[in-house]
Amino acid sequence: MNTVAGSDSCPLSYTRAQALPAILAERIVIMDGAMGTMIQRFKLDEQQYRGAGGKSPQAFARFSSFPDDLKGNNELLSLTRPDVISDIHEGYLAAGADIIETNTFGATTIAQEDYGMADLAAEMNVQSARLARAACDKFGTKEHPRFAAGALGPTPKTASISPEVNDPAARNVTFEQLRQAYLEQALALVEGGVDLFLVETIFDTLNAKAALFAIEQCFEQTGERLPVIISGTVTDASGRILSGQTVSAFWASVRHAQPLAVGLNCALGAALMKPYIQELARIAPETYISCYPNAGLPNPMSETGFDETPADTSRLLHEFAKEGLVNILGGCCGTTPDHIGAIRGAVSGRQPRRLFEFA
Repeated sequence: MNTVAGSDSCPLSYTRAQALPAILAERIVIMDGAMGTMIQRFKLDEQQYRGAGGKSPQAFARFSSFPDDLKGNNELLSLTRPDVISDIHEGYLAAGADIIETNTFGATTIAQEDYGMADLAAEMNVQSARLARAACDKFGTKEHPRFAAGALGPTPKTASISPEVNDPAARNVTFEQLRQAYLEQALALVEGGVDLFLVETIFDTLNAKAALFAIEQCFEQTGERLPVIISGTVTDASGRILSGQTVSAFWASVRHAQPLAVGLNCALGAALMKPYIQELARIAPETYISCYPNAGLPNPMSETGFDETPADTSRLLHEFAKEGLVNILGGCCGTTPDHIGAIRGAVSGRQPRRLFEFA
């Protein structure tokens, strides 16, 4: 475990974990943007996903003859093409991001089963955390620390939703299987050096509960408690997540975890997400609010696949800040370092949402 120079009992991640709440009280914190969107820009082929063209011939030798198709397994790139992932992290940090997410959205044993790589999930998480940590250390200063967030995404299997149209009671995963997968992920992320956890893109609250339970077990096993951010996904104009909960019901289901921040990401652009952020700000007065929307609606004619330019997204999120709704802003699908830089510029000088202001 990393420690502060001259001390054997004060982990660096712990001091950073203490710093983040203080910064949130002073200003709006900026999160990074989309990982998948940026990976797509590299136009990697099957061989490059296996490590071809990278700086490690050993990685390509390791995966060159793997029997299953690997293109699209973005989490594997932390092992095979760390240069790509580091380049993306550094692009967002250079644009002004305070928090970057590890490349671990699908790095659970359950998700990696689709590629026949469940046994590599822990290694992916450790290495992804180390890449994010190194990028944060490169750009961070005492006056402007940067934070590596261990990303725990949803799995392809859900505990609340049946995979069989004709059998509503059917399930393809259990809570215990989810807990085990998330615990392995959380422990590996801590080993790699993350500063906080981000349970994100939640569309099944029972899956999220398994992740939160696993994180608590991780804290007990490591003796190190890190901040947690919880981010749900409202999937359409109904104002509900996919498993059927409203935003208020979602918050009631996860508030026991006492997260540093709660918010929404993905599925919607800022304009459509705004009423749900307003609701969260009203019903969670004791908790910081995060928001990282998509860059508008899908647009296959756009370079990023979405229709909002950096100017569009930053203008909309400026209104969130102007109304005192948010503490953390960033981007999800379709956003780039240009979006993040524009968001940072648009909200610079704006006061963050005050805790208990809406009580």
